[in-house]
Amino acid sequence: MGLMRSWVESANAADCPFPLNNLPCGVFSLGAEEPVCGVAIGAHVLDVAGLEHGGILALDGGPLLDVPFWNEVMGAGPGVWAALRARLIELLAEGSPHRAAVEPFLVPLAEVTLHMPFLVSEYTDFYAGRHHAFNVGTMFRGPENALPPNWLHIPIGYNGRASSVVVSGTEVRRPWGQVKAPDQAAPSFQPSRRFDIELEMGAVVGLPSESGQPVTVAEADAMIFGYVLLNDWSARDIQAWEYQPLGPFQAKATATTISPWIVTRAALEPFRTSTPPREVPLLPHLQEPGPMLYDIALEVGLTPEGGTETVIARTNYAEMYYSAAQQLAHHTTSGCAMNTGDLLGSGTISGPTKDSRGSLLEMSWGGKEPIAIAGGTRSFIEDNDTLVLRGAARGDGFTIGFGDCAGKVIPALADPYAR
Repeated sequence: MGLMRSWVESANAADCPFPLNNLPCGVFSLGAEEPVCGVAIGAHVLDVAGLEHGGILALDGGPLLDVPFWNEVMGAGPGVWAALRARLIELLAEGSPHRAAVEPFLVPLAEVTLHMPFLVSEYTDFYAGRHHAFNVGTMFRGPENALPPNWLHIPIGYNGRASSVVVSGTEVRRPWGQVKAPDQAAPSFQPSRRFDIELEMGAVVGLPSESGQPVTVAEADAMIFGYVLLNDWSARDIQAWEYQPLGPFQAKATATTISPWIVTRAALEPFRTSTPPREVPLLPHLQEPGPMLYDIALEVGLTPEGGTETVIARTNYAEMYYSAAQQLAHHTTSGCAMNTGDLLGSGTISGPTKDSRGSLLEMSWGGKEPIAIAGGTRSFIEDNDTLVLRGAARGDGFTIGFGDCAGKVIPALADPYAR
């Protein structure tokens, strides 16, 4: 598939992240106005709530866009998703007879504030990247025991905090927590000194499932509305003390940052690719009927306060061992119902080389090998560092982008219990 040309000229550039092929879903506000649903196109955002209110856009079961989140559309199902995409393409395509009616609903992206694109129902994070799991396991258990015995059979995950999910641009305060060094007899309560990122993709569930009824991998794939970039901020020193025997808890509860645009599954169809060959056969309920991953190039940039950015990692979503559809299907095997607005973090996406590792824990090998950045080095995140995740799927003359997934780490509170 090549570029789909639009009468919005800025959308036709090969490096524009928001061509007509994309049409990602977000929420924006202009000045003091209330947030509304919008779709990115070129250098603009299209006020789709306004289009619906004006009768230019009609969806079955509507109105669905009269709220500042996409959950109503997401819960309406694939038929409505396809109808919405088809109508927007009709309205925005080069030569469209609807240009005069639609153009007043375009707002320059440079003038808007972007908000959370959906209401997060629940949040689950996985540990499903082969290289990341091997690297971390090697650091703590040696290469012979790097992967837990179950890792090659199921996508491992844990239930996180939906309240921790924030949109790109939200500042992240360094957390306090219990930490214990190996040579200490007892833990101490202090700000995290080993604060980290995790480069992930997030799958946004649109269609819910029924309690007590597991879904297949194919059914799970059809339930996914779209994808966001996701940074699961992690306090490694807090995690090391607390995670046994039940896994991550407060170390992962500070914040999870997502990009502001949901890139729909339909926009990513041309970029489907297969998961890697299996080292051991998966049980039938986790086997995929076709390609379920996507070829999405990813990178991480780190900028110290007042400094210049260094790209510290480049990798690809295709490095995952388990797809979002497999993760979602596995999540339902117990009969657990999935809801509209559920968010699934892929797990850290690392490649096979040092410059493709998706966390500072791996890049600096637990702090033993600091990485070079412009003007210095880093083992973990320092105060006032800004971390930016970027992602792009590149087609024939067009780019599918997600918008930046950015966060600045601000200093810990001097006294977290001062009132």
